[in-house]
Formats: sequence, C-alpha cells, structure tokens
Amino acid sequence: MKQLLSIFAVLFAVIILSGFSFAQDAEKVDPKHYKVEFENDQVKVLRITYGPGEKSKMHSHAEGVVVFLSDGKGKFTLPDGKTQEMDFESGKVIWTDATTHQPENTGDKPFEIIQIELKK
Repeated sequence: MKQLLSIFAVLFAVIILSGFSFAQDAEKVDPKHYKVEFENDQVKVLRITYGPGEKSKMHSHAEGVVVFLSDGKGKFTLPDGKTQEMDFESGKVIWTDATTHQPENTGDKPFEIIQIELKK
C-alpha cells in the first residue's frame, strides 16, 4: 500500500509539473489576442492584437519572423521573472528565436503584429 501511494504521488507530481514545464501555444491559452490566420505542415501564421494595457498569459512561440503592423510599446516577462522592454514601429520585420514569455502592451495605443512561426 505504501508503494502504491508513492507511485501515485510521483504520477500526480509529474502531471502537475508538466503544465508548468511545457509552455503552450499562444492561440490556445489566449485566443483573445492570438488568431491563427494560416497553418500547414511548415508554418503557422498568427495575427496578434493587443489593446492599451492588455496583458497575455505565459505561452511559447517557435522561431520565425515577426512583422509589426503598427507602432507600439511592450514588455515581455520571461519564465524566470526577468523582463524585457521593447519599442517597435510599423513596418519593422525581425527574426525571433523560439521563446516563452508573457507579453503586455505598455503603450497607450492598440498594436497589431503578424508572427510567422516555422515548424520543424
């Protein structure tokens, strides 16, 4: 009986901790801000929109390209609690490595972004 309880405790811990160790797709955890515009076996294209002061939930993105459709200011909180501030301008295109973060619009205007995630 003691061994069965130990096995149950370990399985319970694995189930609970797996939710924290495996970040989720943005459109699944935050459909208000993330919409899949296109997806196939090679890429996923997301439309990202945030109103002033809006904040997301912690989620992940694969590596890919980001296209800023409007000017904006943002803050990204990383899983370790560190933060990164970012100012961006309409028309700017950047490469991003795979990441896990919690974004926030720190500006006073809404912004819109297209993110093209590569699948491997």
